[in-house]
Amino acid sequence: MATEIGEQPDALRRTFTDLLPLRGELRRLAGDRRDVLIVARGSSDNAAVYGRYLLEVHAHHGAALAAPSLATHYGVERDLSDTLVVSISQSGETTEIVAAQAWAATQGARTVAITNGADSALAAGADLALVTPAGPERAVPATKSYTSQLAAIAVIADALGPAASSLEPAMARVPDEVAALIERRAGVDAAVDALASSPATLVSGRGIVYGTALEVALKLEETCLEPVRGLSYADLRHGPIAIVGERSVCVLVAAVDGPMLPGMTELAAQLSSLGSRTVGIGGDAGFQAACDVVVPGPDLPEALAPLGLIVPAQLIVEALARRLGLDPDAPRGLSKITETDRNVTG
Repeated sequence: MATEIGEQPDALRRTFTDLLPLRGELRRLAGDRRDVLIVARGSSDNAAVYGRYLLEVHAHHGAALAAPSLATHYGVERDLSDTLVVSISQSGETTEIVAAQAWAATQGARTVAITNGADSALAAGADLALVTPAGPERAVPATKSYTSQLAAIAVIADALGPAASSLEPAMARVPDEVAALIERRAGVDAAVDALASSPATLVSGRGIVYGTALEVALKLEETCLEPVRGLSYADLRHGPIAIVGERSVCVLVAAVDGPMLPGMTELAAQLSSLGSRTVGIGGDAGFQAACDVVVPGPDLPEALAPLGLIVPAQLIVEALARRLGLDPDAPRGLSKITETDRNVTG
């Protein structure tokens, strides 16, 4: 896992180099279709949450996350002729995702696959495959395959969005920002200390970085074997904040800019007033001042911040697992290809 975290700058460079030239083909494939439906599971589902927000905010397309069971179990008939379906799977061999993509095509959708498996069933079945050249990923927790998925999603949003506000100039800065975060490891050890001593952890973010908060929570659960909840700060304030106290640590994820930053800063102060320790990943100076432990994030606009924000969290998770005497490369009960239902054939 540690090695593959370190390979992410090069994986991101290769992904942008390979996929940015496909923007014209993506625009032609989408045509005048107004809606985007995203199909994924696990870490890929957290990447899909990022895609949903980015496509709505930047590309101004209606976007939603699909429920694969509608295809694989209920056999729902619906008109998808106005829809671009984006299916995401690291291996490209998760049967449920492959089957859902095939179902979408029969309902009139045009299909795009995002996968690290060039020869996979998902890539072969799509109208257009965006193959992420992350290279083989041997550790079970997704790191470089996940950030490469985020890069592919950003390319789709850039292709479908207004040319006048292209994300490409900021994309060029992403690999170097990620490399700097890996080299510096600022705040990582202090965050590990805080999390190692806590019996209860919450993770929160909102908007474009909400998927990052969910991915941080998933990584802590699957790699460190601790129950962790990932919530938007809106949902956290609507009830779950009642469990926050002196025994809890709250990990807060924020971009350096954007409309969600003031709310995240207020949340950090509120959680501290309730006795919780706060670990802030990213944000600006005001957000960092409101947190007990500061883990700097990337100097990237909110639209691309998730490509960097997850990286210090990966470093924290890898180090925390080792602190707890666990193997971060092979978490208990997990494998690289996960089948939701082993008998699903489409």
